[in-house]
Formats: sequence, C-alpha cells, structure tokens
Amino acid sequence: MKVDYFRAIFTLLSITLIWACAPTVEESSQVETVDMLAERYVKTILRLGQYDNDIVDAYYGPEEWRPTTPAADSLPGEKFLRELRLIQQGLANQDTTGLPKQEKQRLVMFQKQVLAAITKVEMMQGKELSFDKEARLLYDANPPHYEFAYFDSLLNMLHEELPGEGPLAERWTAYQRRFEIPKEKLDTVFQAAIGEARRRTKAHYKLPENENFRVEYVTDKPWSGYNYFKGNGYSLIQINTDFPVRIERAIDLAGHEGYPGHHVFNTLLEQELVNKRGWKEFSIYPLFSPQSLIAEGSANYGVDVAFPATERLKFEQEVLFPLAGLDPSEAEQYYQVLDKINQLNFAGNEVARLYRNGKISREEAADLLVKYNFYEKEKALQRTRFMDRYRSYVINYNLGQELVKAYVEANGGTADNPEKRWEVFRELLSNPHTASMLQE
Repeated sequence: MKVDYFRAIFTLLSITLIWACAPTVEESSQVETVDMLAERYVKTILRLGQYDNDIVDAYYGPEEWRPTTPAADSLPGEKFLRELRLIQQGLANQDTTGLPKQEKQRLVMFQKQVLAAITKVEMMQGKELSFDKEARLLYDANPPHYEFAYFDSLLNMLHEELPGEGPLAERWTAYQRRFEIPKEKLDTVFQAAIGEARRRTKAHYKLPENENFRVEYVTDKPWSGYNYFKGNGYSLIQINTDFPVRIERAIDLAGHEGYPGHHVFNTLLEQELVNKRGWKEFSIYPLFSPQSLIAEGSANYGVDVAFPATERLKFEQEVLFPLAGLDPSEAEQYYQVLDKINQLNFAGNEVARLYRNGKISREEAADLLVKYNFYEKEKALQRTRFMDRYRSYVINYNLGQELVKAYVEANGGTADNPEKRWEVFRELLSNPHTASMLQE
C-alpha cells in the first residue's frame, strides 16, 4: 500500500510538471514557422469556403488539404475566429530581424490576409460594417469620396460630345448600339482579342509551357466576365452574354480575364511564390481579401500595358471592327467619347456606398447608375445584384487600377518607357503586395 501511495504521488507530480512545462496553444503558436502557419491558414480558408462558395476564388495547393468531411449545418463562427486569431498571433510573434525584403513583404501581406478572413467570418455571423470600414478591413484600402456635383460637371461637358437630343444616358445607349458585336461573331472577335493579348504578353514574360485557358459563354450572372484559375497554369474564362457585348469589351475582357490580367497574375503567383518559394498561403486565393484589389487593379491596368492607346486603336480598326462587321472609320471618335465617359467611373462607387450603407433603395441606386454611368435600367438593376453579393468589392476595379498605375509609374514604368512598364508590372504580379504597401 505504501509503495502504491508513493507511486501515485510521483505520478501526479510528474503529470503536473509535464502540464506546467508544456506550452499553451497560444505559446505553441509562437514557435510555429510562417510555413506552418500558412498550412493552418489554407486549411482554415478551405473549410470556411464550405459555407460560402464565393470565398475561395482559386486553390492550387495539396489535394490532401481539402476538407474531407461535409460542413456543419450552421457556421461554427467562434471556432473559425479562434483558429484565425491564433494564426494572427503566430504571425505577429515572428522575428523579422535580418529578414530579406521579400520575406518581410510576405509576412505583412499574410497578416493583412488573415485580418480580412477574420472580418469575413464576423460579417458571416451578422456583424454590420460601413462601406468604408469594410473596404479597409477586407481590402486594405481607403476608398476616396466624391461629391455628385463633380460628376454633374463631367456630364455637362459630355452634352456636346454625344449626337442627338434628350437625356445623355439615352443618347449614349443609342450611340453605343452601333458598336455591338453580333452574337454570332462574338467568339470570333473575342478569340482574336485574347490571342493578340496573349501574343503581346508572352513577348515579354516567360510563362510555363503548359499554361492555357478555355472560354465559355454563359448567362444569368452578376458580372460581365470571370476567370476561374484551376492551377497548373490553366484557367476557365467565362463571358456573360445576358446583355449585348460592345466592341471595346473584347480587348477589355481579353486583357482583364486573360493576358496580362487574372490568368497571368495567378500563373505567376503559382510559378514564383508557390512552386519556387514554397509559400503555401498563396496556393489559395480568398476573394474577400487584399489580394483582390491587386488582382482587379492589375487586370484593369494590364489592358493598357498590353495595348497602349494608339496601338489598341490600330488593332481595333484593322482587326476587330472588321471581324465584328463594324465600320472602322468610327473607331477613333468612339474611343474619344469612351475616354471621357470613363471619368465617371467612380460615380458607381458612390452609388454602392450609399446603397450598402442603407441610404438609398435598390431602385434609387439603379436610377443613379443610369444617370451617371449610363447603364440601361435593366443592366443597372443587374449591377445592384453585384453590390448585394460582393458589397464593397466594387472599389477593387477603379481604385485598384489607380494604385497599380501609380506604383508602376513611380518605379519608372511610364507610358514612354514600355519595356520598363512591362518589367515593373511583372514584379508587381510576382510578389506580395497590398494597397497600403503600394503607397509606401
């Protein structure tokens, strides 16, 4: 009995000592490497994606990391938040002494991506955020504010540019109908545009030999085009044909969704960051994250990189207008008017802010889009569906484009130095960047 008593005491003391010396979950996260935290993060985002199909835009990491069990009936929000905050703490505890610049950039961006994931879970739990706060937490960006009086002044200048009489929106709609691509010629025109965009991009960038894409034409979507990157350099590009596609959209969509836009961006991230450096957090692309501002902004700006204004006009006149059965002699004037109308672009952000903040109704939002962005009413209502689903995501296109353009030009990639512009643009696509990092 005495032996058993002392043995029990010894066992109890041993267990107590083990627990006293063992690190807590929080403490153990301090010793995890960034690579270990990246694996936890990717697996967490994959599980979170089971509760919202929009969350995971692309994944090309290890197949065994995908969830093998079905999602619970309701979102286990607190469980997700606890895991993400532990990852956040683990990143904050990393020693950055002597780290190379790219490693520091990796860490900074990773932290911002995790903050966005935490914010998204809180929103899925019902947390209400203002348009601007949501944009800061999800996309690391501060959306600019414009008064509608500014856009009114732009409208006044357009009165002399558009032929006909009556409301500007109606005159623009009537004028644009002359530049619609007949449905039976859409694929021919788009394939020519994306083929040229690809040729121009590959003249400057060495992409994997197996990189490729497939084009599908779809309907009943809240967007005009979408790139589903499948990994291993392959993309599915979908074009929405709910509404007539105008001639300028051929190059816009070819550049934005394909080359040197989303397809190239994801291909380079996979090639440079995931395959070469082993940074597994980049094997997943969470849509509601700072990465999206860079993705959308670079995709928009990439159109100008591949097709500088004079070169674009020449290609349109010589190739795309004839393929679409349109009059090439009208191209120059059409693009001059388009340039002026594009200055109204940020009006859509102001409408989205008012609508998402509950200041105006869907009908009022649609009417403002008709007035300032010249949407037809049905298409304006479609755009409000985009705002319902993606909320402050709208800033990523125009604000993202401005920030990317400013960054490239500040680093020597000006319009009069196209080779340098391609070079800086590739650096941007191949390394960790967020909105605030571009502005440092």
